[in-house]
Amino acid sequence: MWGGTDVQKSVRSIHASLDAGVNFIDTAPAYGLGLSERIVGEAIRGRRDKVILATKCGLVWHTGKGSFFVDQNGTRIRRYLGAESIRYEVEHSLRRLETDYIDLYQTHWQDSTTPIEQTMGTLLDLKKEGKIRAIGVSNCTIDQVKQYRSVGRLDAAQEQYSLLHRELEGEYLPYCARNQMAMLAYSPLANGLLTGKVDPERSFPDDDLRSP
Repeated sequence: MWGGTDVQKSVRSIHASLDAGVNFIDTAPAYGLGLSERIVGEAIRGRRDKVILATKCGLVWHTGKGSFFVDQNGTRIRRYLGAESIRYEVEHSLRRLETDYIDLYQTHWQDSTTPIEQTMGTLLDLKKEGKIRAIGVSNCTIDQVKQYRSVGRLDAAQEQYSLLHRELEGEYLPYCARNQMAMLAYSPLANGLLTGKVDPERSFPDDDLRSP
């Protein structure tokens, strides 16, 4: 969805980042239908102890349960956070990432067909089993965050936040601060717009998310 992937260039980029002191990597199964996790797994091989590793669950293509989200190159992606699906996902993520634990495991998008209590209960069980170390959510309303927190400790929320998208500053960020939750910003450079390198003449290929 971002114009194609050069696997070895991606691995070299991660290596350069780690060499420069970066220690946090955030990915997800839905990025390239597992490809992103496999790239990260290859890149951190032999350096796992130097990395805080985050990935996600809840955007699936192995089941017809849940609700339709998007079609990715002919593969139907669905939102689903049922207990059996989360367990299926975490095992596949562990294998692709070549690790036996995930530092931060996040629900990628919320699933209206599964009670949050079931989802959070499963995540707490995985934490007790040592497969994940912290629990996060993404694309989640404050009311949904409160539902998660009514079941157990929620460590982080990841939402869109940049100089162009500052809605979180009203209620969300203060709520996280009060409740000792980390906030992870996604698209902090507004899909490249804030880099100063995208001008009105820039064109994107059809397989790029930013294509008109």
